[in-house]
Amino acid sequence: MGLDTNIRYSDKDLAEFKELIQDKIDKAQHDLDLIKSAYMNDHNNGTEDTSPTFKAFDEGSQVMSKESNSQLAIRQEKFIRDLKNALIRIENKTYGICRVTGKLINKKRLELVPHATLSIEAKNMQ
Repeated sequence: MGLDTNIRYSDKDLAEFKELIQDKIDKAQHDLDLIKSAYMNDHNNGTEDTSPTFKAFDEGSQVMSKESNSQLAIRQEKFIRDLKNALIRIENKTYGICRVTGKLINKKRLELVPHATLSIEAKNMQ
C-alpha cells in the first residue's frame, strides 16, 4: 500500500473546502433563480403598446436576452452540478487529487476553482 494513501487533503482541509463549496452552491443556486425569474419575466415587460415603432427592435432584443439567459442558466446549472460532484469527492476523500497526475491540486487553485479535477500541470498538457 506504500505512500499513496497519504496523498490526499486532511479531513480538516476537506471540511474547509466543503464549506467553501457549499457557499458557492448556495450563491450559484441564488443566481440561477434570479436568471430563471428574469427569463420568466422577459415576455411581459409591458412595453407592447406604448412604442409600436420600436416593437421589432424590442422583440429582437428580447429574443437575444432570452437566449443569453438560457445560456447563462445552462452554464449555472453545470457549475452547480460540478460543485455537487466536488462535494461527493470530499465525502470519498478523493477531493483535490488530479485525475491525470494523481498528485494533489494546489490549494490556491482549489480555492479559486473549487470544482477543479485537474492540476495546472495536467491542464497545460491538454
